[in-house]
Amino acid sequence: MGTGHFFWVIFYFASLCSASLANNAKINFREKEKKVLDQILGAGKYDARIRPSGLNGTGRLKYLTLTEANRVWMPDLFFSNEKEGHFHNIIMPNVYIRIFPNGSVLYSIRISLTLACPMNLKLYPLDRQICSLRMASYGWTTNDLVFLWKEGDPVQVVKNLHLPRFTLEKFLTDYCNSKTNTGEYSCLKVDLLFKREFSYYLIQIYIPCCMLVIVSWVSFWLDQGAVPARVSLGVTTLLTMATQTSGINASLPPVSYTKAIDVWTGVCLTFVFGALLEFALVNYASRSGSNKANMHKENMKKKRRDLEQASIDAASDLLDTDSNATFAMKPLVRHPGDPLALEKLRQCEVHMQAPKRPNCCKTWLSKFPTRQCSRSKRIDVISRITFPLVFALFNLVYWSTYLFRDEEDETF
Repeated sequence: MGTGHFFWVIFYFASLCSASLANNAKINFREKEKKVLDQILGAGKYDARIRPSGLNGTGRLKYLTLTEANRVWMPDLFFSNEKEGHFHNIIMPNVYIRIFPNGSVLYSIRISLTLACPMNLKLYPLDRQICSLRMASYGWTTNDLVFLWKEGDPVQVVKNLHLPRFTLEKFLTDYCNSKTNTGEYSCLKVDLLFKREFSYYLIQIYIPCCMLVIVSWVSFWLDQGAVPARVSLGVTTLLTMATQTSGINASLPPVSYTKAIDVWTGVCLTFVFGALLEFALVNYASRSGSNKANMHKENMKKKRRDLEQASIDAASDLLDTDSNATFAMKPLVRHPGDPLALEKLRQCEVHMQAPKRPNCCKTWLSKFPTRQCSRSKRIDVISRITFPLVFALFNLVYWSTYLFRDEEDETF
């Protein structure tokens, strides 16, 4: 608004106040305020279609309040990243305008917005996201309209702000002026840094997946002959893990890269599937060992029968020989002076080796025989140790990678 208009309004309002004090009479100041507003915004004095000149006046008037935004000129402000929005009109439109003596106009309105926020989900759910609020001029170029942040504290945030899955860590104000073919347009930007609350995902995703993996290891402690129990346990844990993974992906937008949650669920699914394959290997080794053991028993029985038959044949040959026949018998005991015995004793030497240090792994594995029938049991025992150790190593690498990462990787 022009300086002349406001100076005249202030002078008029001050004259009314001094006159009322001199006469010591009761005056309806609301009526006087109405007259001032009519003088300012009356026809022929002010046109809301025309941008004010920017020259400000001075005076002792506090401010004037308006509730009709169409009575004064407003900048064509819009939110460039808005998806949806609406005004609040209960019970009356939540808007007011204050006009100050120096020409400043305060425009306050209550609106609700849904803004677009591109996110990088590579670290999900251990990620931090930056969402921006962009306010720009739609038609007025910087030659006519420039937006500036207020010095000091331009943005106020509720102290007890609680979001269901995020924590607002900080916010930054900046400018985002844009140049197009039609000119340069002023723009203000607020960057909001959100940290995702991890406790929800720890309880709903990470701990249940870890429990499923541990339950799948129960199969290693069951008997090899309990085929229905081991198969049911492996298939149930595998299907539950697959359902958990599909439910997680259903709540997220499809992206072309791997997320941190995908690494976790994928490895857990691999462990559960590996436990099921381990039982298949154990079953195969058990059956193959049984077949080889049966073949070995049959061969031993056949050799025993052959030896018995040979001994019977030899006995019958001895009975058929002449009773006067003599046999040359070698002496069973040799005399001390026998040179042949001394030569044999010289050749008989005992070589003793120093005892080796026992190996704990070999000692543990030596408890199980090397026969084919015990190979399946050996696989179960090795799996009881190998699976938990590998899973613990994966947890160490996973949490050290995603929890102790650089701050530069979080903000993009």
